Amino acid sequence: MRYLTADFGSTYTKVTAIDTDVPEIVGTGAAFTTIETDVMEGLHNAFRELEKEIGKEWTPDKFLCCSSAAGGLKMVASGLVPDLTAKAARMAAASAGAKVMKTYSYEITHTEAEEIERLDPDLFLLCGGTDGGNVENIIHNAEVIGQIPGHFSTVVAGNKAAEEEVARILTEAGKPFVITENVMPNFNSLNIAPAKKCIMQLFIDRIIEAKGLSKAQERADNEIIPTPLAVLNACNLLSDGTKNRRGLGELLAIDLGGATTDVYSVGDGEPHEANIMHQGIPEPYSKRTVEGDLGMRYSLTALSEQLDLDAVAAEVGLSGDTLRDWVARCDADKSTRAVTEDEILCEKALAKGAVSLATDRHVGHTHKVYSPMGEFFTINGKDLTLTDHVLGIGGALIHSADPTFILDGATFNISNYDKAKPLKPDFYLDSHYIMASMGLLSEQMPNVALELMLKELVKVGTKKKKQ
Repeated sequence: MRYLTADFGSTYTKVTAIDTDVPEIVGTGAAFTTIETDVMEGLHNAFRELEKEIGKEWTPDKFLCCSSAAGGLKMVASGLVPDLTAKAARMAAASAGAKVMKTYSYEITHTEAEEIERLDPDLFLLCGGTDGGNVENIIHNAEVIGQIPGHFSTVVAGNKAAEEEVARILTEAGKPFVITENVMPNFNSLNIAPAKKCIMQLFIDRIIEAKGLSKAQERADNEIIPTPLAVLNACNLLSDGTKNRRGLGELLAIDLGGATTDVYSVGDGEPHEANIMHQGIPEPYSKRTVEGDLGMRYSLTALSEQLDLDAVAAEVGLSGDTLRDWVARCDADKSTRAVTEDEILCEKALAKGAVSLATDRHVGHTHKVYSPMGEFFTINGKDLTLTDHVLGIGGALIHSADPTFILDGATFNISNYDKAKPLKPDFYLDSHYIMASMGLLSEQMPNVALELMLKELVKVGTKKKKQ
């Protein structure tokens, strides 16, 4: 059977031709996403590039799509306590493939309401309180949401004791909403699947039309899903395998883009040492985080402000001033490309910095604790120290001559010993950017999708453990 998959990205629309009978990836094509006019124009341009590459016409039997066009699914979320329901809300939104622009804790203030209006989200995930616990917080925030101008929908996933009052407030305010199960019904107990399902349904019902994807949806043989969710589905399959074939096991994947850096991990993340105890709410087996301030173009200035540019530059034999000049040039013209040797080194250094910071935020953090029984450690988040596979995705990695250097930023560093990053993983590269495509194919032909990933993903190196 012949498949065509399409990923409508914010910058490029990427298409992949797949022959599932062989199976093989026949070819790929890409063109600028034409979100301002008609996304089908960019799709047709990408398809023409595909047919040029394979040298013949391609008539698919099935057409599958995902999208992150126009910024993807933009969400804000609110909860009661930052380390509890606010974190649970962020996990639920990210697992559904949304771009979590901001999370808010406690009662939303007037200033924060104005900020939400400026962010102009597609969806608002309203959480707060365990079932039977605090109701004042979520009711107050519902009242604030009702007064915020905008066309966003609200997913209510908080204390069930407040559901009727929240529904009344949002109904009277004329705000579209849906109520689902609490993301944290009990203390330290996660329940993100119902909220994730609601977010996905709202994406299908409302966002497709808002992003100009209705024509693509009419032709597609699947319901268009957010691209990050497709990638997460592919990571799950690559890690867990199928009944017929084993996967790689626990893995970490980093998708380094121009505006954001997405990090995915698949594995239980439980502490691997007897003297380490888990603290805080449990982490999901399949986890995604998105860092909107870490990117290679649109967020490059924000990235550079969080790095020690002199140290980062020295690692590739450049001066900090050279790196600062490159950042300024890229900020002034987002289409700037690295051509000279120094420019390529600048890109390499900054890419590693983005990967390092994004992974630091994704993994668990350890803390030393003293007790009458002696010294031990706690970890808040996932312990990924024994994760054996790190996968690189995204243009800055794919087009780099030294992807292992960049991916090394995702591994354990003694100078940041409290970050539970992989100690000695193998490095892989999605050199043809097929993960989103395979995530789409996995919904219909998981065995074929797994076989193609195991064949196409390129091993590019192994972390050398420092003595």
